Amino acid sequence: MKPRIKICCISSADEAALAVRAGASALGLVSSMPSGPGVIDEALIADIAARVPPAIGTFLLTSRQDAEAIVDQQRRCRTNTLQLVDHVPVAELIKLRRALPGISLVQVIHVSGPESLDAARAVSPYVDAILLDSGNQKLPVKELGGTGRTHDWRISRAIREAVALPLFLAGGLQPGNVHEAISAVQPFGLDICSGVRSDGRLDADKLCAFIQAAIAGTPA
Repeated sequence: MKPRIKICCISSADEAALAVRAGASALGLVSSMPSGPGVIDEALIADIAARVPPAIGTFLLTSRQDAEAIVDQQRRCRTNTLQLVDHVPVAELIKLRRALPGISLVQVIHVSGPESLDAARAVSPYVDAILLDSGNQKLPVKELGGTGRTHDWRISRAIREAVALPLFLAGGLQPGNVHEAISAVQPFGLDICSGVRSDGRLDADKLCAFIQAAIAGTPA
């Protein structure tokens, strides 16, 4: 089964349309972050989300950590999925589920070491999917995605085997390493931002090369 492709850091309706035409099944729309690329304002997020075909996942990347603020943001942006890029306490996840029953919750785990496996296990009963990335929440200015770095895929594979949820793999993916990433982790989905961009813009040639490499790298 070929992995789903999520193109992150979408910055316009034209980029969204390009990604969908190329075969993406989900789009990442980045709201205010302490650092990293791709941030757009909430009015633009809402406009892009409204134009995307219903079958496509629209992921609102939010760094907020309390349910009330996240709910308010989702209602302004109207995406069908929340990508929680920072740690959200279990109590807040329960509130989110109650307030937004039709919205999918995807918790990001920034893979830093074996402790990431414990974090994934702890959150898995409360979310719909997990996304593994290469940020660093311990820095004075948090890195919550878009670093362009890979992480230890052996830990990612251990998380995939331990957690009975769809798992997206992010962090430093590009056409040259996606085959290895699929083989190493066998994720449900792949999430890419900088690896399909040139000068900050979505590059149609790089995008097609990545998707073709992902398809070629999928075990028969």
